[in-house]
Amino acid sequence: MKALILAAGYATRMYPLTENQPKPLLKVRDTSIIEHIIRQINHIKEIEEIFVVTNARFYDHFVHWLKEAQFDKTKVTLVNDQTLTKEDRLGAIGDIQFVLREKNVSEDLLILGGDNLFTEKLDLFIRTFNICGGSLIALNDVQKKELAKLYGIVTLDQSKRIIKFTEKPAEPESTLASTLIYALKKEHLLLLPEAIKAGAADRTGDFIKYLSERKPVYGHQLSGTWFDIGSFEQLKEAEKSFNFN
Repeated sequence: MKALILAAGYATRMYPLTENQPKPLLKVRDTSIIEHIIRQINHIKEIEEIFVVTNARFYDHFVHWLKEAQFDKTKVTLVNDQTLTKEDRLGAIGDIQFVLREKNVSEDLLILGGDNLFTEKLDLFIRTFNICGGSLIALNDVQKKELAKLYGIVTLDQSKRIIKFTEKPAEPESTLASTLIYALKKEHLLLLPEAIKAGAADRTGDFIKYLSERKPVYGHQLSGTWFDIGSFEQLKEAEKSFNFN
């Protein structure tokens, strides 16, 4: 199994903080967001290689970061998607397809957003993936319907299979939000080209919706803390309350 961290966004909503540095390299508790993520991945024995896909604008930032990193970085490979601006970006799903093609990946894939912070070790998540018979996404109960309007919200059946996925619903049916932590079956990754052709190239949630309507995709609720660092407020909250073990 391989892992892929999506870090090719331009984070324009957090300008000027991210105007000259990529969001995954912002620090929370004196450690970059992406380093928190990689430390979690390094606990998973099944992961053989970790790809970090970024863009041409920030590629050198990641090269410098990796050179100076103090954690176990032997499995980490940087991938440049060759884009320079928000206007020519490939989109999250486009970046996944780019890495699969450029690195000849033909295995199950753990995908994580480069701005997701979480405290739960992923061992149970991977064990659940190995036995569920389909792809698996990590969920977080945001508890409030107003907050649920900001995320991709899922409805599960009794077997925890996703039977509905709605991106930023006006009237959420639940408060179970999709995080950007996915374990995707290698055969399910074959649907990426047709999903992109159908218009699901940008937001990862669009692909999960597309996939779950065609193949079995299940949900696993995280027990620890989860942050999606998409605003100054969320970054401030994470800095205040995130406790990485």
